[in-house]
Amino acid sequence: GWRPEIAGFVGALPGLRFTEVVAESVHPAHPAPDLLALRDRGVRIVPHGVKLSLGGAEPVAAERVAHLAACAEALGAPLVSEHVAFVRAGGIEAGHLLPVPRTRAALDALTANIRRTQAELPVPLAVEPIATLFDWPDAEYTEGDFLTELLERTGALLLLDVANVYANARNRGDDPVALLDRLPLERIAYCHVAGGSEEGGRYHDTHAAAVPPEVLDLIEALCARHRPPGFLLERDGRYPPARELQAELDAIAAASGLASVT
Repeated sequence: GWRPEIAGFVGALPGLRFTEVVAESVHPAHPAPDLLALRDRGVRIVPHGVKLSLGGAEPVAAERVAHLAACAEALGAPLVSEHVAFVRAGGIEAGHLLPVPRTRAALDALTANIRRTQAELPVPLAVEPIATLFDWPDAEYTEGDFLTELLERTGALLLLDVANVYANARNRGDDPVALLDRLPLERIAYCHVAGGSEEGGRYHDTHAAAVPPEVLDLIEALCARHRPPGFLLERDGRYPPARELQAELDAIAAASGLASVT
């Protein structure tokens, strides 16, 4: 994923096919020169929203959807992505991605907001299930059934974060592979991969640590079922030396059965 702190590293990767930028960090009228250079050399750039609040009870804000659409236009994006989550309610900003209840009412709200967003976007939308430290009570769906019905209702693509699948399964005491077997893997647009850390008996998806071996194993299990079009390494803090990032990219490539990146 493209971040200003590692823009040079990302730009120097040989054979780079695509990257991702946080949409809220982009000024559509004046994107960062490094992003424009990537675009102009044929690298596909995916704007990744974090503040749309698709899972909120209120309709998505028109200006936020317009910003996502403008980012897609400015960067020549093949698609955009956002989260199956809410970040605000009643005018209060959470400052974090929060899980939606797996209920019929929440599914209806998500469906309506995704359709409102899709109607204003020039490209397809992919939605990402988040890593969560808790589940709401009284769920009416399993996670797999909830996501599958959401994708069927909206026609959206799936951004599958393999690290999120691992984190949620570890914190719930579930089998992460079981979720893979319940999802429509053919709808995957691309995958995220990231590292985290354990604190207070919970695994936190921090994006500030190396990808653990268990996530690499899960990539291998996923690709044995269906190989997604691409994998993207997320790193949002505590940036290591370039050689360590290169080793992580190569480990992801090896786990997915693809050629070495670096």
